Amino acid sequence: MLDQIAGDLDYPMLVVTAAAGGRRTGCLVGFSTQTSIDPSRFLVCLSRRNLTYEVALEAGALGVHFLGRDDLDLAELFGGESGHRTDKLARCDWREGPHGVPVLARPPAWFAGRVLERIDLGDHVGFLLEPGAGERRAPLDQLGFARCRHIAAGREA
Repeated sequence: MLDQIAGDLDYPMLVVTAAAGGRRTGCLVGFSTQTSIDPSRFLVCLSRRNLTYEVALEAGALGVHFLGRDDLDLAELFGGESGHRTDKLARCDWREGPHGVPVLARPPAWFAGRVLERIDLGDHVGFLLEPGAGERRAPLDQLGFARCRHIAAGREA
């Protein structure tokens, strides 16, 4: 029953980026939430099967990018390609940001968050972040899950 209900939700889609051990990558994320106001905390959940998860295990910080409605192509790139086979960052504009995390050029908002905890959540692992530097480049007109349903996962969750 939860699958049927969750399938109708239009939760915001994000791209999470990570850098560690000479590797840089990112993935599309649908499971995320703010968990605290004071102190500021944010949780992103990464599938154990993707390269971003592997790199994030070694990373001290992650980049969290909030996609706008015009960022469907980024969602398709980061959600439809496997980092094990494709250098996704070679196919978009980005720069090195705080803590060495890749910062994508286009999304309307992003932050770099220091990893405080890694939490086993089943087939995903939650990364509890302490948000730090970031920017809001434009008002958020969020890209939601409903517009991303057609993306075939680059690697099964």
